[in-house]
Amino acid sequence: MSTATAIHTTRFPIVKLGWRMWRSTSTRLMWKFAWNFGFKGMLSVQKFKKRLKKGQVFPPFLFISVTSKCNLRCQGCWVDVDKPQANIPFDELDQLVSNAKEHGNRFFGILGGEPFMYPDLFRLLEAHPDCYFQIFTNGQFITDEIAAKLKKAGNASPLISIEGGELVSDERRGGKRVLEKSMAGIEASVRHGLITGVATSVCRSNYEELVQDAWVDRLIDAGVHYAWFHTYRVVGPKPNPELALTSEQLIATRRFVVRTRNEKPIAFVDAYWDDQGQALCPAAIGVSHHISPYGDIEPCPIIQFANESIRDNDGDLFETMTKSPLLEDFRKTAASATRGCIVLERPDLLKEVVQRHGATDTTQRGAAMVELEALESRGSQHQPGNEVPELHWLYRFAKKHWFFGFGAYT
Repeated sequence: MSTATAIHTTRFPIVKLGWRMWRSTSTRLMWKFAWNFGFKGMLSVQKFKKRLKKGQVFPPFLFISVTSKCNLRCQGCWVDVDKPQANIPFDELDQLVSNAKEHGNRFFGILGGEPFMYPDLFRLLEAHPDCYFQIFTNGQFITDEIAAKLKKAGNASPLISIEGGELVSDERRGGKRVLEKSMAGIEASVRHGLITGVATSVCRSNYEELVQDAWVDRLIDAGVHYAWFHTYRVVGPKPNPELALTSEQLIATRRFVVRTRNEKPIAFVDAYWDDQGQALCPAAIGVSHHISPYGDIEPCPIIQFANESIRDNDGDLFETMTKSPLLEDFRKTAASATRGCIVLERPDLLKEVVQRHGATDTTQRGAAMVELEALESRGSQHQPGNEVPELHWLYRFAKKHWFFGFGAYT
């Protein structure tokens, strides 16, 4: 690399990030990412906007929990990992993705449980080479063999969860040597040239350790291409409210993310603020909803109530979601109450929505309503008067046109 190039990439982090990705992954994987996720993702949002003008809300991005199986027992987890385990049958999952594709969707977040415990994960990737899949994983199943299969498929990015240092990771995630095993998954992913991400649920026990330049530098040195800081959600059978961030920590985390992606050669995902730094909820604006391991259609992963299933209307997901009274009421109620998270700020209003529609508890533990009633109102990403606008023009442009409020808060 020439001296001029080195200076140029140092001054411009996005250029340096592009250079890092160019050197660390293959042209084929970069093309799949740029075409399936980037270009087709933008087209999907444009189709979403056109549908909104007709009064139809069908999310351009779907998040699918393909299994309830998991090898860890994380604090604050809402998945029934201790109950009889469930997988979405492949035929139903394939129909779901195919139906969404008919309406322009090409990006799918794959969640669990632990997605790599889903027996048909690679069958899904291979069946839809024209889509892009982000796999939310603890990384402990990503061996060299698995990473090689992901590289062969070419249309998936592992997003590996790291929740703190050695001691905090073991405590938060209910396992032993958790950080070591997850880091091994990162190393295998990078070694095979995958576009690799790291996700963190930022909470009080990992805030001081991970919301730091030193941690981001460690990710860069490890070959990680992008990171996602999302704030801890006080939900589930063991909500652990003592882990929730303070308002000051929420604001500081947002400032850190905005500054860091303007200064360092790593991409930072955030789905909870617009270009001006105002809070938003992806489910409230209709840009994403969630499918449970049982096929239930939920507003988002942490709201475990539903009236509809992927099996309704002979599997026509578009028909089911665009005509769901529950989802429509949820979006309107959430958007009118707050720009932040209604689960955190106004659990009372969420309870009213559930009761108005007689929504079914989608958990196996059967305690979702009891858990909802026990929640106390607390702060979320909505911090009026403390907005932190995007610094970089490219992030501002992308958010304004492809991840904005879409009129939900007007």
